[in-house]
Amino acid sequence: MAVFAQDTVGTVGGGHLEFQAIAQARQQLLAGPAQADRCYALGPALGQCCGGEVHLNFESVTAADIAALQERLAVKRYPVALFGGGHVSRALVQVLAGLPLQVSWIDSRDGIFPAQVPANVTCDHSDPVQAAVVSLAPDSRVLIMSFSHAEDLAVVAACLTRQRVQADLPYIGLIGSQTKWATFRHRLAARGFTPEELAFITCPIGVPGIVGKAPEVIAVAVAAQILQTLPGPGARRGH
Repeated sequence: MAVFAQDTVGTVGGGHLEFQAIAQARQQLLAGPAQADRCYALGPALGQCCGGEVHLNFESVTAADIAALQERLAVKRYPVALFGGGHVSRALVQVLAGLPLQVSWIDSRDGIFPAQVPANVTCDHSDPVQAAVVSLAPDSRVLIMSFSHAEDLAVVAACLTRQRVQADLPYIGLIGSQTKWATFRHRLAARGFTPEELAFITCPIGVPGIVGKAPEVIAVAVAAQILQTLPGPGARRGH
């Protein structure tokens, strides 16, 4: 976390701990360059009942440290490939804007993307749309929600083909009902994909228990499921 006279960048967890840490850092700014360690007990002194303690290191930096500081504070972004430029996709890119993700938004149609998109989104035209699958970044989470079931099927097949060779797509999600997936599963099996390979597909998408068909509601459920696939405690692979 970087603390300036008026602003801050990053966080050490929020709450009263962060409030006190910011105050300590600003006192150090006034006192001049220095380095210090401080231990905070996560108990009654901070108005908390968590228990344990946190050790923070306070280090003064100057303009000469800007490059190193930017590297230390950089957020790792995980690649997401979003196929389809419809209403759900438009709502989804807004939800994904503030998350540690880099989104490649792909459609086969010209002029489908809005004029302004979030900074972590790049728009790509691909016709046929499934041709973009081979060039996706490794470790991409794939979301398939095009305007056409035929396009959806083609993208799913391309993802499974890549997965058979490279096994580098940790999540492949297809929008639609269980009936749609049953039809797709039958057609994909006829193309030679095995039950084990078809198990890589998540359909319907979105964390269960969220009711509603509005694009914004679906977007929140899908974004939550993508977060579940990221590394860290409790993360899971989307199947």
